[in-house]
Amino acid sequence: MSSKLLRGTFILTLGTIISKMLGLFYVIPFDAIVGQEGTTLYQYSYVPYTIFLSIATGGIPLAISKFISKYNALDEYAVGRKLFKSSQWIMIISGFVSFLILYLSAPFLAGMVIRDTDQVTNIEDVITVTRAVSFALIIVPFMSLSRGFFQGHQSMGPTAVSQVVEQIVRIVFLLAGAYVVLNIMGGDIVTAASISTFAAFVGAIGGLLVLFWYWWRRKPYLDELLLKDKGTVDISLKEMYKEILVYAAPFVFVGLANPLFQFIDQITFNRAMVEIGLAKQADFAYSALNFYSHKLVIIPVSLATAFSLTLVPNITKSFISGERNVVNSQINQTFQVILFLILPAVTGMALLAEPIYTTFYGHDPYGTEVLRFYAPVALLFSMFPVTAAILQGINQQRFTVLSLLVGLLIKLTLNIPLIKLMETRGAILATILGYVAAITINLFVIKYFTGFSFKVTGRRSLLICIFTLLMFLGAGGTYEVLSMFFNPTSITQAIVMIIITALVGILIYGYLSLKSKLANILFGTRVDRIKEKLHLRI
Repeated sequence: MSSKLLRGTFILTLGTIISKMLGLFYVIPFDAIVGQEGTTLYQYSYVPYTIFLSIATGGIPLAISKFISKYNALDEYAVGRKLFKSSQWIMIISGFVSFLILYLSAPFLAGMVIRDTDQVTNIEDVITVTRAVSFALIIVPFMSLSRGFFQGHQSMGPTAVSQVVEQIVRIVFLLAGAYVVLNIMGGDIVTAASISTFAAFVGAIGGLLVLFWYWWRRKPYLDELLLKDKGTVDISLKEMYKEILVYAAPFVFVGLANPLFQFIDQITFNRAMVEIGLAKQADFAYSALNFYSHKLVIIPVSLATAFSLTLVPNITKSFISGERNVVNSQINQTFQVILFLILPAVTGMALLAEPIYTTFYGHDPYGTEVLRFYAPVALLFSMFPVTAAILQGINQQRFTVLSLLVGLLIKLTLNIPLIKLMETRGAILATILGYVAAITINLFVIKYFTGFSFKVTGRRSLLICIFTLLMFLGAGGTYEVLSMFFNPTSITQAIVMIIITALVGILIYGYLSLKSKLANILFGTRVDRIKEKLHLRI
């Protein structure tokens, strides 16, 4: 893996992780302010918003990134600039149209969620919060276009910084607004939840301003590239948009994957729970799965998201250049790095489910069990966007649509029967089966079109699994000892248990990875530099 790929990956990974961590930790004060009823309303509106957002942006960041990277590799810089200028109004219009559709369809969507009068929330409340979040769709598509333009020039900084700023602005407005409504103005939960969802619009403004600043700073350099343009390619706007649509359609489906799986839960979970006589528990059980636990589980997935964003332009460049060995090397190392990072993370989360849940949301036996069962799904959430991104890079993106549709069909078919049989665990199991099917199809297609061999990945994966098992045994033993002296139902004591157990796990996994040179193989000379700074002799 080239140093440029690693550098771009780490920059975008860092920005994504910071953004995701902020998106996780705000939940603690937010839950304290609005409670379970407020977070449930918030989640009911955010799932359809995310779906409309993916449709409105049309996979633009990755599609634009791939398009510009392709023509930049041919020294045809003017083609990418032409596309960027012509797409701006299209994204503004698509955003406004998406806003109108979501705003007007809010009553229909709310009716699909609320299935019984015994539920805690009602249709009118869901309509209100859904319409509040819809305004963000006006701005976000244009912002996505700008991010894709920078990524196509192998510049990941603007995307990373704008993501962080967008998140900070959103969270500050969200928390301050909810607090003021409930504690100063004496408002109700619905108003507080509406202000919280409207924060997405305010945050988008902050992220867009950052991108404007980067454009102003980088424009002289980007204009210099135009002077190096060969000018041998004359492509019409019609041909550009046709090529972008071919790129973007699968990207839309990739972006829709997780929201669509959640949306299936949203329209079937309450129905199944009502049919087995659990209407009163339905709202909060859904919230425990798709808000509280999902917020925690999705953190490791940020690594995969960052990798998928940086993979596309680099694999595309190698693929177009005919460097098949380089492509296979990038694929192999990416799979290994994802597994190396995600597997121990989800294992640790499952082990520490009770103290983690207590730390963030207070002690809740039901929520703890949901998190423990849900944590391993993060590995599947990570693998799907990465395998899909690889398919984009080798121009086989059409199979992404097929694999996702198969996964969604399995989820939709099994969700209600499994929920009736296993309640919340049934919804998680249906998700697992759907994702496994989709990822399996992607892996088969990758092997078929690249000749990629899974032997090296398989051997390294086995080694990673062994290291994770040893880490689990050491950390698990530590946790059992700590349980004799500390109570995981206490927030303070839960934090102590997390820190000590996690430190033991990190030391075991880190030692084994360094001693075996696995870390050096995956991350190169960066590991040696870190070892020198820390004066490690492993």
